[in-house]
Amino acid sequence: MRAGGPARVRQVGSFTELLATPFAGDVNALCWERTLPGDYAEVIARLGAGNGIVPLDDERLQTLNLSPAGQLAAEALLADQAMLRAHALAPSLNCIYDCVRGTDAGTVPTDVLSFHVDSAPVEVDTWLCTYHGAGSEGLANEDAIRKVDQPEIRQALLKEYGGADDADFAEYLHEQSYDLHYAPKPSASPYRFGQFSLWRIATQWPGSPVLPCIHRAPENYPGSPRLLLIS
Repeated sequence: MRAGGPARVRQVGSFTELLATPFAGDVNALCWERTLPGDYAEVIARLGAGNGIVPLDDERLQTLNLSPAGQLAAEALLADQAMLRAHALAPSLNCIYDCVRGTDAGTVPTDVLSFHVDSAPVEVDTWLCTYHGAGSEGLANEDAIRKVDQPEIRQALLKEYGGADDADFAEYLHEQSYDLHYAPKPSASPYRFGQFSLWRIATQWPGSPVLPCIHRAPENYPGSPRLLLIS
């Protein structure tokens, strides 16, 4: 993993440290790098065919017919969720069979495949872990520009809006979530979240002491499913 803009990402050595470390200064992403036992590809295979994003509840994982290696994977998936729930978090485990941008994405695509920041009206963080398949990517804030600040995109959005570049237009951009999406600068080098690492990343909320973490999900086509935990 490359901590693109090294000061933005801090490595921690345990879940306790991941939970307790405050975001401060330039740091807006915390990573607990680890390895986990088990066969996660077998878990996906036992789930059978699917489309889009399929949530996996505890009961379904517990009833899968798995080999010992597959059982180890299922137990790790259940243990991570139990660990987060014990600290008042609400994790969701998903099998993402395919996630591809459509042809009607618009001037500023607002899907998770676009570099974006998460936003909330109150203090909250985003937690992520990829167990199988391609992992998410992060981008240092100094390596990115908001898409709505790119002149050609802003002009196109103004044309769609049909008004002046004023406070009402800014509110329109916010309502459509256009102002949460970013483009990498030409010299940018995104960093990878990898597999098994548990991440806690900063969101955009009123009074946040740090900039939000810019990140995106990978595009994955049918035949290359992902197992992703998010909270």
